[in-house]
Amino acid sequence: MYKKQFSSSYGGASSSRRQSSGRSFSPRRSSGHSGQSRFSGSRTRSRFNSRPQGRGRGTTKFIDPSKFINKAVITEEVDKFIPEHSFVDFKISDILKSNIVKKGYSEPTPIQDKVIPHILAGQDVFGIANTGTGKTAAFLIPLIEKVLINKNEQVLVVVPTRELAVQIEDEFKGFSKNTKLFSLTCVGGVPISGQLRGLRYKNHFIVGTPGRLKDLIERGNIKPEGFNTIVLDEADRMLDMGFINDMRFIINKMPKVRHTLFFSATATGEIEKLTKEFLKNPVLVSVKTGDTAKNVDQDIVRVGRGADKLDVLHGLLNQEDFSRVLIFAKTKHGAEKLSKQLIALGFKSESIHGNKTQSKRQRALASFRNNSVQILVATDVAARGLDIDDVSHVINYDLPSTYDDYVHRIGRTGRGSKKGKALTFV
Repeated sequence: MYKKQFSSSYGGASSSRRQSSGRSFSPRRSSGHSGQSRFSGSRTRSRFNSRPQGRGRGTTKFIDPSKFINKAVITEEVDKFIPEHSFVDFKISDILKSNIVKKGYSEPTPIQDKVIPHILAGQDVFGIANTGTGKTAAFLIPLIEKVLINKNEQVLVVVPTRELAVQIEDEFKGFSKNTKLFSLTCVGGVPISGQLRGLRYKNHFIVGTPGRLKDLIERGNIKPEGFNTIVLDEADRMLDMGFINDMRFIINKMPKVRHTLFFSATATGEIEKLTKEFLKNPVLVSVKTGDTAKNVDQDIVRVGRGADKLDVLHGLLNQEDFSRVLIFAKTKHGAEKLSKQLIALGFKSESIHGNKTQSKRQRALASFRNNSVQILVATDVAARGLDIDDVSHVINYDLPSTYDDYVHRIGRTGRGSKKGKALTFV
């Protein structure tokens, strides 16, 4: 039985609501009203029908287009979330408090406010939270404190993607500055030699993807029996990607008595089974606010029969408010091709997908983050976990394979309290 501690959104919406101001995308209501989006090429019969287009990760299941339409709700008065704690209230070291301030953290988010005390107390936690809620800091801050108290402690953080692993290690470096704590990222897609060299030294935190971690454990370079703490982040995504056996392999090599933290954006039956398998008497902390972000304007772009899809995209990207745009393509080849087409049209564009080396993917992300490029074209490898500030628009140039993929794609915009817009080509 979970000990449920929290179930809330960031704050309640007041009764006085208004539609978002500014340029409208003329969304239709989710009832499936047949009026056109302002971006429609012409009124044509939708290509969607009641039949799935195939099965498996490589094909697209039928998703009612009305699910891609949702007007963001702006409240004139939003009840501010009032945390029970401030960062200075937590029983953590002064150096850690100082690093938190230097990183610009003023007060805890809901997930941080509710999770940190339980992790500091050594309890197993099952955290359910949307992306962009401060989940990484929620487990890094108390775990860094745990290792500061006992430098012999080691923490294993398991994540689904290379990008998320790198992002977590970057966060760790900020929180652990001047603490003499060390970390290493172990992910696939890059030469293993550098990771083998890094494992010769003491690493208090190892952040990695399941397949590479399993490989290093089998080689004897990582000894999981020496790790008393494990974080399974984006566990639902790892389950979707087929990493369940690798997760079990890693967990079963660890001590029976351990500290386990499990984070997921969803709480399906399969996820709950895993929590019962991996965790002991966990505290359930839920701050999930819904399937899709309330502050993301969602609309469809109909491409009329005979219209050129790239021309429609070109017209959108030329609009002034499309300042930092994340475009999703279905395949690696498609993402690379589209990025090159956009460059040929005069746009500053980069791409990230599985055919690129890790270093090239990181350079592309860095260019997008620092505004060197306006557009990043990605496959779903980038849909989860990435924290990129101020993405103005997410464009689903190709349809997502599942609605869950859609939710995580559009979660790259409208993060925190900011507004975002998502458009899906149909």
